[in-house]
Amino acid sequence: MPGVFDQIVSRADAASLIPQQVAGEIIQAATQGSAALQLCRTTQMSTKTLVQPVLASFPIAYWVNGDTGLKQTTDATWAGVTMTAEELAAIVAIPDAVIADSGVPLWAQVQPLLAEAVARALDQAVIAGINKPATWPAAIVPAATAAGNVVTEGAAASAGGIAADVDATMGAVEGDGFDVSGFAAKRSFRGKLRGARDTTGQRLLDVSTNEIEGVQVAYVPAGTFDATTDLVAGDWSMAIVGVRQDITYKLLDQAVITDDTGKVVLNLPQQDSTAMRVVARFGYALANPATHVESGTTNPFPFAVLKSA
Repeated sequence: MPGVFDQIVSRADAASLIPQQVAGEIIQAATQGSAALQLCRTTQMSTKTLVQPVLASFPIAYWVNGDTGLKQTTDATWAGVTMTAEELAAIVAIPDAVIADSGVPLWAQVQPLLAEAVARALDQAVIAGINKPATWPAAIVPAATAAGNVVTEGAAASAGGIAADVDATMGAVEGDGFDVSGFAAKRSFRGKLRGARDTTGQRLLDVSTNEIEGVQVAYVPAGTFDATTDLVAGDWSMAIVGVRQDITYKLLDQAVITDDTGKVVLNLPQQDSTAMRVVARFGYALANPATHVESGTTNPFPFAVLKSA
């Protein structure tokens, strides 16, 4: 009898293996673990690309000269910011014998790790530019640095300590015509916030590990920031994350896994293994609309970076 090599388990065949409530838990875990999903403005994408209108210039009002003076005309212009959805995915394969011999349900252990991996990759691309898709614009930290919105800790030599440094970072955003809606910080920065004290040693009431001046602090996964970047402040409504496809997963046992050269790494049915595949599609856009800026501002930008000395 001739061999059969083209049969696979379809989604309908494996439907009972894909509980929807667990998929929802993965989405929720990724959102909780991602600073970008917590802070950025999110939007659903119905196509691969989405054009977001951004204000490019303001209308101007004029005083009328006397009772019969002529009223002048003005206009406002908009520019389109294009957002492109790209795919984020991972596969975890486990031999069936390992699953059978394990004392704990392995897939229940793997699922939150996959959610963490999605959150880490998204934060690294959106905030720091690490492994960023080529179709995406500059990430937040490199763009803020290029705009000159960088504050060094201790540079102000103020009695307010780290609180004064954060205040200066907020001031860099506000001076460019934007309001700070949130902070993204590395986890080690929590210690500096806990240690914020006034000149008498009393803890500052407007600084905590979760909020600064009533504004949320979200912590990025390890490896998102470089060694010197501690915190990013900004108007996070200007950073837009598009969701083209929510996080979904599929259990596979009739598939072949290859490397990027086409070489077979694992043949699931022939090697008695099962794999979990996670897929999501995200887009990213960074808007920098026209604002009414402070005098002397030449390169306004909605984010600023705080770096350690």
